Amino acid sequence: MAATPAPPQAPPKPTWDPRRPEPPFPWLRPTIRIRLTLLYGGMFLIAGILLLSIIYLLAAQALNTGNEPLFKIVGGTDIRVSSDNCPAVNNASNLPLDTFNQTISACIDHQRQVALDNLLSRSLLALLGLAVIAFAFGYAMAGRVLSPLGRITRTARAVAGSDLSRRIELDGPDDELKELADTFDEMLERLQRAFTAQQRFVGNASHELRTPLAINRTLLEVHLSDPSAPVELQQLGKTLLATNERSEQLVEGLLLLARSDNQIVERKPVDLAEVAEQAVDQVHGEALAKGVVIRGEQKPAVVQGNGVLLERIALNLLQNAVRYNVPEGGWVEVTTEVQHGQAVLVVSNTGPVVPAYEIDNLFEPFRRLRTERTGSDKGVGLGLSIVRSVARAHGGHISAQPREGGGLVMRVTLPV
Repeated sequence: MAATPAPPQAPPKPTWDPRRPEPPFPWLRPTIRIRLTLLYGGMFLIAGILLLSIIYLLAAQALNTGNEPLFKIVGGTDIRVSSDNCPAVNNASNLPLDTFNQTISACIDHQRQVALDNLLSRSLLALLGLAVIAFAFGYAMAGRVLSPLGRITRTARAVAGSDLSRRIELDGPDDELKELADTFDEMLERLQRAFTAQQRFVGNASHELRTPLAINRTLLEVHLSDPSAPVELQQLGKTLLATNERSEQLVEGLLLLARSDNQIVERKPVDLAEVAEQAVDQVHGEALAKGVVIRGEQKPAVVQGNGVLLERIALNLLQNAVRYNVPEGGWVEVTTEVQHGQAVLVVSNTGPVVPAYEIDNLFEPFRRLRTERTGSDKGVGLGLSIVRSVARAHGGHISAQPREGGGLVMRVTLPV
């Protein structure tokens, strides 16, 4: 009697926990909110104290505190009132008492109004000066408080440039910004592990998939080289050899597509003109067989990138331009130049009319124009997908436009 198989065990729980334990006193944590509250509250407190002090000094000066009195008694028994600020009271001693009091009150009201107007104008000037100082100080302090965000942004840009080894490693108080930086570092760590595993998988798959296909090709070629083999067997061997070659092209294309989906870490100066010339040399024989003329001028256009992948861009575009061309009188034009600070590779060709709505579908894997996935012997349907992926990995892009009269104009733009 066969033993009962053991039930499958559940996968182990992840040891990494993105949640952090809460501190024993959350309200004592120096969060950004508390720090900004203390900062701007202290600024307003200091500004208010300064403003009150200035208003007090201005009011004392406006009311002439401690200076000479506004009125003074001149003479002995013949009392006369004299005032430089209120000339109307100089001759008021000869007036009746009521009129004299009214004149004195009017003079006091006038002086009070002058003092208030003076105080208001100086207070507005002081407030304007304090506002400028407060905004400048607040801008400087806010920049200091938010400076970790700049560090996080610079690290994110470096990571976007495919440098996954960069880390923020933010120091300072345990606030929201440090928590964000630590979370970002943990995310980068996991991404780096994932990309490393992907590269390892691509390398292993490259070996495991290429080896059996190479063995099959060798065996088929050995059987086909036997002159005594029946005709039917030779025909079958040729069919299998073509299928095997197609499978090899598919594997190479998938592996290249997987590698080119990542950013290029190691970059070297590469001249697109040399890349285009090498691609033209490789496609020259196929173009002659199909009666397609290759022309065009290649001007120097040096970019920073991977020469093998950039050569794949030119080769795939040229192969498509030659294979999808008109039966007679076809041509392919290849040009390279630098335009507006960017290197440009343009491949134009004659060929069938391509509707504008079909352009986007051409760059999808295994998509061909008005053909089935397995109904064409011109390729495996990954050429333009690889071109787009490699261009993106180099920080560039590719665009396609239908050419008037048939064919396409492929334009690859890469940063210099």
